[in-house]
Amino acid sequence: MKFSFLPVVAIAFLVSGCLVSPVAKSGGPGSVTVTNSNPSAIGAAAQAVFSRAGYQVGPSNFPDSISFDKGSNRFANIMWGSYGDPQTIRVRVKINQISGTNDYRLVPKVYSVSDAGEAGFDDPRPLMSLWSAEFGPLLKQVVARAGGAGAM
Repeated sequence: MKFSFLPVVAIAFLVSGCLVSPVAKSGGPGSVTVTNSNPSAIGAAAQAVFSRAGYQVGPSNFPDSISFDKGSNRFANIMWGSYGDPQTIRVRVKINQISGTNDYRLVPKVYSVSDAGEAGFDDPRPLMSLWSAEFGPLLKQVVARAGGAGAM
């Protein structure tokens, strides 16, 4: 039986690329970096951008994260809900400071939420990270508004 090292080398090459990514470039799909800013400027910019896109501020843990909710469409209700149980799409944006800088990495995570806003019944279910990439354009607008605001 002949063993080929090619698959092993290919996997090692792919994994090593993940391990050497600089912090400023990590975060996953939809992630962006805001340079020379602060959490207050980022939060204000995010509220302006997301509200223009039809989102309302959701449950947040500011300054670590801020979230936005929007009623889902019919497709999402069919995919993740049930009859008479409309879903809410929630995007939670983590605000991570890049060590030693005034730069912040914004990392979106998307959820489908049943009974959003109802105490004790608000049930967020994380969606695949591919959904997070959908928020890249909105987060780029946040970068344009909040970048260069300086430290607090």
